[in-house]
Amino acid sequence: MKKSILVFLSFLFFINIGKTQISWKEVSAEYGIYTPGFKVFESVGTLADSAFRAFYVKIDKEEKQIFMNADTTLYRRLTPTEFYEKLNHPLLVVNASFFEFKRNTNVNLIVQNGKLVGHNLSGIPGKGKDTLTYLHVLNAAMGKTANDKFEIAYTFTDSALKLPYAQSAPLIPYRDSLEKMHLKDARFSNLKPWKVKWAVGGGPVLMRNGEINITNNQEHKFAGKAILDRHPRTAMGYTKEGDLMVMVIQGRMKGIAVGATLTETAMLFKQLGCEGAINLDGGGSSCMLINGKETIKPSDPTGQRPVPAVFYIALKQ
Repeated sequence: MKKSILVFLSFLFFINIGKTQISWKEVSAEYGIYTPGFKVFESVGTLADSAFRAFYVKIDKEEKQIFMNADTTLYRRLTPTEFYEKLNHPLLVVNASFFEFKRNTNVNLIVQNGKLVGHNLSGIPGKGKDTLTYLHVLNAAMGKTANDKFEIAYTFTDSALKLPYAQSAPLIPYRDSLEKMHLKDARFSNLKPWKVKWAVGGGPVLMRNGEINITNNQEHKFAGKAILDRHPRTAMGYTKEGDLMVMVIQGRMKGIAVGATLTETAMLFKQLGCEGAINLDGGGSSCMLINGKETIKPSDPTGQRPVPAVFYIALKQ
């Protein structure tokens, strides 16, 4: 009787987005998760009358038995499963930053154990009439500060600096002939050293101060109307109380899972009560492992795409 009541209650939380009715059911036990402050949820329902499938993990701020961090490689990529083996079987492994294929390197910052190990792309090369110029933006990232607070910021990195620099507001993009931005530029007067235990870069920001605020125009992650396209997504956010949410959305599978737009992804986080949320690398890179087991099915025909960086959660030793 008690079990049936719990199953019923797990379906009571509904998210309505237009013609969408999505509920979330807890599936922690199906993934061998019995840590009270670490819970896994799977979506039930459709998105705008289309097939939808997603998972999110909620980590309670009071859970003291877990350890969070980022991990990355140098000039090579690993599948999430290979990261899972490398990291000695953590509870969660999820893809993180955007990257380039030529050198297999991150194009967003990665902070691991307080150390800056991945850098933002310095400047976006111009095309056509803008050839020989570079567009400069501050890339968004999410991290955990030294006083154990989650924070989303717009960041600046330089290989000559030990720490990333960050500010709370996006930068108005600008274009010039210099490939790299310079910290002494007057535009960066609000940047301060960002001391975080870990951080993963991505973008655009989806939520700020409890409201949907997609800053794609300032970050230039997606061109034109691309934010309206449905794709697989990986994203993370946090509540005002300090709980962490990590979400993956399956996509590019007609009749099974259509994916989500950035706006729809933001709305999901808002309905989950998040204070802030950020998009991470998606598409064929989207993959979340719980105890080594896949949640969504990756959209690449070959399965898990090798990536240079992941975010992970493990039990403390």
